[in-house]
Amino acid sequence: MSSLKLCLALLGAIVIVIAVGIGVDWNRSESWSRGVWQQAVTPGSLSQSHAFLADQCVACHTAVKGVESPLCVTCHADNAALLQRQPTAFHADVQVCSGCHVEHQGTKRMPTTMDHSLLAEAGHELLRTARPGLQSSSADVDAATQLLNRLSRSGVQAAAPGAASAEVRQASAPQLSANHPRPSTGESMLNCVGCHATKDRHQGLLGTDCVQCHATTQWTLARFVHPSPRSTECSQCHKEPPSHNMMHFSMMSARIAGQPEAKVNQCFLCHQTTNWNDIKGVDRVKHH
Repeated sequence: MSSLKLCLALLGAIVIVIAVGIGVDWNRSESWSRGVWQQAVTPGSLSQSHAFLADQCVACHTAVKGVESPLCVTCHADNAALLQRQPTAFHADVQVCSGCHVEHQGTKRMPTTMDHSLLAEAGHELLRTARPGLQSSSADVDAATQLLNRLSRSGVQAAAPGAASAEVRQASAPQLSANHPRPSTGESMLNCVGCHATKDRHQGLLGTDCVQCHATTQWTLARFVHPSPRSTECSQCHKEPPSHNMMHFSMMSARIAGQPEAKVNQCFLCHQTTNWNDIKGVDRVKHH
């Protein structure tokens, strides 16, 4: 018998022994090999929303390829509430669902938990991986460019369609205080107003560079200190409600506050810094 045939026969015998051993060990209680195999096949529990798919792997996974977005779209494409709302309308341009929505992280973690770093990474990955040589009519490049133009901050523009291999320029680092939560490199490139414009309480008065004050982990400012109650420059940050530009202001608001001659931009005459509806000498009033 040649050495090659001998090696093949020996290899075959080893494979048979291993297969038989695994089969026997699989039936034992507290099997080590069973745990290894199960861990490889089942990476973790699904979230509560997807728990009903626990035994239906093919609902989300394709053999060899893994999770594919068309399978996600099967259930979520008709989510009108998601696609019609301004803060979440960008989903129409996203081609890779699993870039942001990660599963098998346990029953308590929802796949909709927002991770801004993953959002930025998914958008830029779409452009970087677009196939070279595609024309501007390519749906892949168009979708990637639309998404990046929505996500990118001012001065960080996406490459033109067709320039699939172009590098995306890094945004300049914002000047943050020492105790401010730092956004990641990816997060610092996001255009906050692309999703949060309708929730801007500053009504555009403070610009669009939200990361100068806000972090992606929390919208509130833990260490915010309001200027002195004696300050008269309220209009630098605050904008009057629509009712203050109507007869309602002179007929009710100013009179209730005991300041009938007050001008709309003289917020300090009626309001206190404790609360916008805390009127001097009147207490809390909501009449706008």
